[in-house]
Amino acid sequence: MHAAPSSSATVRQCAILVGGLGTRLGALTAATPKPILPCGDRPFLSWLMREYVRFGVTDFLLLTGHLSAEIETAATTIQASLPKHCTVSLSEEPFRAGTGGAVYHARDRLDERFLLCNGDSLLDGNIANLLASACADDADVVGRMVLRRLEDASRFGVVRLDGDRVTAFHERPPAGSAGTINAGIYLFNRGLIDALEPACSLERDVMPKLAERGRLRGTVCDGYFRDIGVPEDFARAQHEIPALLHRQALFLDRDGVINIDHGYVGTRDRFEWVDGALDTIRLATRLGRHVFIVTNQSGVARGFYTEDDVRALLNWIGDEARRHGGTIDDLRYCPFHPDGTVPAYRQASDWRKPAPGMLHDLIKAWELDPARCDMIGDQPTDLQAAAAAGVPAHLFQGGNLLEFARPILDKVA
Repeated sequence: MHAAPSSSATVRQCAILVGGLGTRLGALTAATPKPILPCGDRPFLSWLMREYVRFGVTDFLLLTGHLSAEIETAATTIQASLPKHCTVSLSEEPFRAGTGGAVYHARDRLDERFLLCNGDSLLDGNIANLLASACADDADVVGRMVLRRLEDASRFGVVRLDGDRVTAFHERPPAGSAGTINAGIYLFNRGLIDALEPACSLERDVMPKLAERGRLRGTVCDGYFRDIGVPEDFARAQHEIPALLHRQALFLDRDGVINIDHGYVGTRDRFEWVDGALDTIRLATRLGRHVFIVTNQSGVARGFYTEDDVRALLNWIGDEARRHGGTIDDLRYCPFHPDGTVPAYRQASDWRKPAPGMLHDLIKAWELDPARCDMIGDQPTDLQAAAAAGVPAHLFQGGNLLEFARPILDKVA
């Protein structure tokens, strides 16, 4: 028996299949595994992992095979380049085991719930929809997969749905035929392991059987999709992916913008959402924006609560945002204040708004163009910090945040 699905919409582990031969790319993959081929100014895998940390992933497990040593060498550089701290480890298959076999041989290292994705394709979709949908799945559901509707699905097998239940997988349709395809992104629980063999294909052997038994669900996502497995698509990815993933961003103050400012809110029992806040985060995510929180938390310096309390509350906010179909990509908080009563935090800081330190740090980490960002705050200090960072700012004075933010988010820079 396996545990019932978690009510949390945050999944910390992502396993990535990076062991394929990449034969369709010819000489390009003779000495370099397909996932670490350069895409713009960095390996394709770096872009892929950068996307998953947006949705709460902190632990990557690379399922290697072909040219595993090259993946291991590249992983250190990729890990250091990511905008948020995460761990990266490898599981090498002992022989050519197939996609399902690669997961089988890593079974002792998998969390109770884990994301799994292909290392050679990228969907610019809202993965929070997958995470949120899975919260309501029955205990007998082993996993969910992301599906993408294509006008020409002839390069891919297609998936049949009944509601959100995956019922069957079919071979490639004729050229020019529309269809719903497997986007190569999954959320599984450890019940998957019971369906695996030491050598098997996840796509051909495992998921069709799960579908027959009613144990597989699908979440359809829109957005840019690129599989780099053939030369023409690999060439297109060189400019398309860097342009797409250098995103616009929305910076949000916390107290008075995301939650009602009851004064030094450090625990969930005192936290009350501002009307429209979750909807704003969801809309910004759907529109392809990063969403960041930048918040002064002098309650730490004043001894009202601890940094652990701040982090716990912010993590809960992130989980609730994903349950609602959005995400908090990253956040910064400042626990310092010159008039604090706790000596370790009684100091000035260039992170405390109106200083721009928190915004500057996020701009650097996520490679943002400040002119393509927006900041919503409820205090003049928020606007001053944004102005000092070169970010357009907007003063929220209460009411429904979505109604206030919608015209801002509709702006395309």
